[in-house]
Amino acid sequence: MELSIIIPVLNELENLPITIAHLQAGLPKSEIIVVDGGSRDGTREWLAKQTDLAVLDAERGRGCQMRVGASQATGNVLLFLHADCTLPANAYDCIKQVLQNPAVIGGAFVIQFAEAFPRSLPLIAKGINARTRVTKTATGDQGIFVRRKVYESVGGFEGWPLFEDVNLVSKVKQHGKFVIIREPIVISGRRYIANGPWLTTFLMYALRIGYWAGIHPNRLYQWFADIRPHLQKRAGDSF
Repeated sequence: MELSIIIPVLNELENLPITIAHLQAGLPKSEIIVVDGGSRDGTREWLAKQTDLAVLDAERGRGCQMRVGASQATGNVLLFLHADCTLPANAYDCIKQVLQNPAVIGGAFVIQFAEAFPRSLPLIAKGINARTRVTKTATGDQGIFVRRKVYESVGGFEGWPLFEDVNLVSKVKQHGKFVIIREPIVISGRRYIANGPWLTTFLMYALRIGYWAGIHPNRLYQWFADIRPHLQKRAGDSF
């Protein structure tokens, strides 16, 4: 298995070096592609000094950035990773094992928040993991991976500002089994902490309901952008 790891970034200088170091230690033979969406915090300057990474620039937006990264990847398996997420130490072996079944076209991981507080975060994680297991779908911070041929056959990511991840999973599931790996990926709870765990959860589900009701992600994003200044305090520009 040849694994290409694609990381879309925007102002992630605080998190990206840690994530890259973890990947280089745990998955040393994997191709790492970082796609910058116009960082202004020193991320791009840091990337310019890295000689063992493939660094690309793209229009801001995870859908666009991951699409550009995938187009330049050389591996036969693509893994899309957020800059503030840490894969389990045995991620490579887990992915390789599930893909030994030719009926499996891809998958993702259950989550665990990096932070222990507020105490509601573990409960929220349990809810997300229960939804993931029942629906066999995933969002971008769950380390979505997919066979390259299947990714290309469905047209890859849409250039949407929201739900490009959910859309991709829906498309690839039509071609085979999508497996949820029970080893957790550790994700940042910074957005939940900054805006309040339950308010953030409510907002995410409100957006999801709008998406499934047929509202275009561009329109949902505009609505989110309109209310974001009233909600965001310290979460940065990661969403």
